[in-house]
Formats: sequence, C-alpha cells, structure tokens
Amino acid sequence: MARGSAVAWAALGPLLWGCALGLQGGMLYPQESPSRECKELDGLWSFRADFSDNRRRGFEEQWYRRPLWEIRGKGFDWPLLVKDFNLLRWLGANAFRTSHYPYAEEVMQMCDRYGIVVIDECPGVGLALPQFFNNVSLHHHMQVMEEVVRRDKNHPAVVMWSVANEPASHLESAGYYLKMVIAHTKSLDPSRPVTFVSNSNYAADKGAPYVDVICLNSYYSWYHDYGHLELIQLQLATQFENWYKKYQKPIIQSEYGAETIAGFHQDPPLMFTEEYQKSLLEQYHLGLDQKRRKYVVGELIWNFADFMTEQSPTRVLGNKKGIFTRQRQPKSAAFLLRERYWKIANETRYPHSVAKSQCLENSLFT
Repeated sequence: MARGSAVAWAALGPLLWGCALGLQGGMLYPQESPSRECKELDGLWSFRADFSDNRRRGFEEQWYRRPLWEIRGKGFDWPLLVKDFNLLRWLGANAFRTSHYPYAEEVMQMCDRYGIVVIDECPGVGLALPQFFNNVSLHHHMQVMEEVVRRDKNHPAVVMWSVANEPASHLESAGYYLKMVIAHTKSLDPSRPVTFVSNSNYAADKGAPYVDVICLNSYYSWYHDYGHLELIQLQLATQFENWYKKYQKPIIQSEYGAETIAGFHQDPPLMFTEEYQKSLLEQYHLGLDQKRRKYVVGELIWNFADFMTEQSPTRVLGNKKGIFTRQRQPKSAAFLLRERYWKIANETRYPHSVAKSQCLENSLFT
C-alpha cells in the first residue's frame, strides 16, 4: 500500500507542480481575513484633482474646508451591476466585450456566476496615428496586457483577450506592433484566443493575420449611407465574404447599431427614432443569419445602454446607441433583441423544434 501511494505521488507530483507554475503570479481578490482588513469606500464623495507640481496645493490652501465637486463618474456600483445582469438575463444575452478597458473584478465574478462569456479588452483605444506605434508604446502595451491577463486569467467567463479597439491597423508600423502585442499575450496565456477589434479595410489590415478570431465594427446606414437601410444586407454580406476569403478565420460582428432618442417615433423610419434603430438591427440580423451557421460565430450590439460623452455636434446628451436608456428603461430595440436571442438560444437547445422563448411569462416589462 505504501509503495502504491509512493508511485501515485510520483506520477501526480509533476502534474501538480505544472498547475502551480500555471497559476504563478495571479492576483488574489481582496477578502476579509485575520491578516487583511477590507473597507468599503462607496457612497457619495466630494473630490477635486490637484494638478500642482508638488501635488500639495489642496493641503496648503485647505480645500477640504470648503465645498468641492461631487457596450461619481464610472465608479463601481453593486445595485447597478445586479440590475444590468438581470437585464442581460432577460434579454437572453450570453456574452459581452469589455469595451474599451477591463471592468472591475466584481463584474468578472458576476460573469462567472451567470455564465456570461467575456471578451476581455485592454485600454488599447485611440491608437489612430503613426506615432502611437513606437517602442515606448509597445513596451507599455505589453505591460498592460500582463496586468490584464494576470488579474483575469482564472475567471472561467473570460474566453478571449482583445488587445485593442479600432487601431490604425492599415499602417505598416501597426502590423509589427500588433504582431508583437498578440504574440506576447499568447505567451502569457496560450489557452485562450487573442484578437483586436478592427474597422479597417480587409485588404489593408496589417494586424488581421496574427489574430485567432476577426472582430469587426461596422455601422452601415449610420455613419455613411444615411437612411439607406436597404443597403445593409448587401454591404454586410460583402464585408463577411471579403474577410473570410482572405483570412479563413471565424468572425465576430463586434459592434453595430444606431443612435436612438427614447420616445422619438417616425414612419417611415428616420434616423434617431426608435423605428430606425429597430429596422437597422433587423437588416443586420438578416445578414448575420446568412453567415451564422458558417463562419460568423458571434454578434455584439453597440450598445447595452446609453452613456455620457463629451459634447459634440454628433452626440445628443451622450451616445444614444443603447438599447436601454441610461436609467435602464428599454427602447423598442430591446424587445427585438430579446426575441432574437431567446430564439437562437432555443434553436441551439432544441434544434428540431419550433423556437419560442420559454421565459416570456417572466418578462420584466410585459
């Protein structure tokens, strides 16, 4: 018996050691313990940034003695997170992308709990000019990917790493840059595919050869061909066929959508109305369904909920591409997507039956 145990440990030892090496360097989520105290800092805070050279102007002038400012800022909010995940479940959605930065670790924990698939994206956004693709940026970008992978690698919800959003990937310098970042990310975690999100032309994209999955952003009948919803199916089919023919890789439609002001209605559909957003999504869905059983493996709406942006002539009190308002009230498109997502889910579960949502009786809004 003793000899058998020794043999078993001899065989199991290298495996356990290999597991230990694989988990080396992971960050521990902060939990209350005898050796660690956790304090919640949520709530309403008054704050002001001190941009003086020595960062002591606030103390010297005693700012604390007078009132200051209050797809709160972007602070983590448990009640809102629970609300959003229940809306995801109501929709029948099963995936999202952390655009364009990693989310709070509590979000990843909720994804693990709810079974939500995550494309985990680093803050590689705005790489739009040639001077951004230099060695200094490359070194920093690799460090950021190390931080993202080290923190999130043990979350089962994370199925893919995204190293950038809409970089100028048509540039020669971007090709080498993205190749190195992707290769570095693969060396950090060989078990997951790596991508970046492209809005470049398929023939000019210098980074696409190095990804495992091609993620594409396109806004047909929104940022161009205004109002021409009849062009979407042809444009989308051409997009998919060109990319797949050149790279022979699975494709995800990683952004698509239209701005909509809740309560605006017009027939026939005009831009910014709920009818236009709904009609645009319907046309996209027809095009996506043509390729969904071939090589298109996912679709991600932009965006889950409206969000605030800087003022500009193209934004009406922020980005209005959400299917929910900032207050999480549904627009017409939310019901369209709910019907679609549950139909796809039931087709997958019951491939030979007529797909029908099994959760309609549990609707939050009907």
